[in-house]
Amino acid sequence: MYRENDWRPDGYVTRPKEFWSLDPTVAYLNHGAFGACPLPVLERQQYWRSQLERNPLGFFVRELEPLWDDARRQLAAFVGAPSDELAFVPNATTGVNAVLRSLSFKTGDELLTTNQEYNACRNALNFVAERAGARVVVAPVPFPIESPSQAIEIVMQHVSSRTRLALLDHITSKTALIFPIAQLVSQLAAKNVDTLVDGAHAPGQIPLNLQEIGAAYYTANCHKWLSAPKGAAFLYVRRDKQAEIRPLTISHGANSSRKDRSRFHLEFDWTGTGDPTAYLCVPEAIAFLGQLLPGGWAELMEHNHAKVLEGRRLLCETLDIPVPSPDEMIGSMASLPLPNGCTDKLYEILCDEFRIEVPIDYSSTPPLMRISAAPYNTVADYERLAAALKILRDRGYLGG
Repeated sequence: MYRENDWRPDGYVTRPKEFWSLDPTVAYLNHGAFGACPLPVLERQQYWRSQLERNPLGFFVRELEPLWDDARRQLAAFVGAPSDELAFVPNATTGVNAVLRSLSFKTGDELLTTNQEYNACRNALNFVAERAGARVVVAPVPFPIESPSQAIEIVMQHVSSRTRLALLDHITSKTALIFPIAQLVSQLAAKNVDTLVDGAHAPGQIPLNLQEIGAAYYTANCHKWLSAPKGAAFLYVRRDKQAEIRPLTISHGANSSRKDRSRFHLEFDWTGTGDPTAYLCVPEAIAFLGQLLPGGWAELMEHNHAKVLEGRRLLCETLDIPVPSPDEMIGSMASLPLPNGCTDKLYEILCDEFRIEVPIDYSSTPPLMRISAAPYNTVADYERLAAALKILRDRGYLGG
């Protein structure tokens, strides 16, 4: 845990970067893309890999299952779910696909989503709809946005008697908005519509209680805001829905005669040989980040939230634009619209000339820039980006 002399008067931690192997010359403002794993967690992964290679057969056959169960129990406690309703998957896109490709739809069915759904998951939704003759209905949630109730109203306006499933982000990737997911799940359930929540960005960015949210299906990454090794995610399937959900790869669990484990875990836990060490490191990641600040995870989330709001304020002032969303809809990421006509080489210029790693989405109109606030970020990172944007504006690269 940080000592008292690790704190500046403004409350920001001064030493977190030493725990990450990030390039010290780069202002890394894109934790939201792939996360960044701390060195102690990577060391733990190397330990598990060495244990595996000492006796691969013994590790996979005798040791892995109880280790997997323990990791799942600790993750379940963190996200507020029974461990028997969680399965590990390599990423949230796999979780979305597993649910969508397990369910049956028919001609005339409607699958509801929003215009802000993550592209990979939207492609999966399109695929199952086209195969079944169903229709994808898109609720156009605006950005900028005024309030969470605006998102609820627009989504619910697009529900019909033919709606069979809603695929909704918990925190959107493009616009970094926290959707009021519990209210949406509840209102959809009242119309007999199940919800598949794409929570890729939620664990570690905002407090989670999956039982309280009440969705039929919820999938999320552990390698983003939990900072676990890459390839660690989970799929939550409510117990009453588990019988129809199968992994993308059908393997030995499909005809196992074991009675000591659920069919859900028998199928999802073993889909073939792979490296399970990222999953086993999830408890280490939860524990490590949870001890960075005296107040644990609650303080860390609030700390990152305060940093990203300050970063957004600086950038909005620099670009002379209004804040595009209420503070309550922001976690540890924030997106803001760039001027129309800005150069389509802005990302490359910021990266190559100014050594700033920040994503820019040119598929949106206007283009969007998204900043992240991880434990290793400081306000100086956002000040550096703001200074770079002022230079590029003077050069005419930001349009008008």
